[in-house]
Amino acid sequence: MYMFIYVCPLVTLFLSALFVYVSKYKHFLFMLLSLEMGVLSLYMLMLTFFSYFVFEYFLGMVFLSMSVCEGVLGLSLLVFVIRSHGSDMLMIFDSLW
Repeated sequence: MYMFIYVCPLVTLFLSALFVYVSKYKHFLFMLLSLEMGVLSLYMLMLTFFSYFVFEYFLGMVFLSMSVCEGVLGLSLLVFVIRSHGSDMLMIFDSLW
């Protein structure tokens, strides 16, 4: 019962991040921010399950380090796109769509 109190807001946060990721596809920065919000909500959900079932937290640290690498890669791609095209609008790439 007590776990439901912690899991329900985290699942809602993940689903809202997924909705923003799908609906705000025009700007690269909005997509990165919603992706990071989804990753952090999944991390908190993993920590909640790990503490409930008394697992080791090593997998959580690996997940957190991979999400940091993903965030750094996304920010470097954002800087590259802004320097090369002058905007973070995804619709300016005619070759992709």
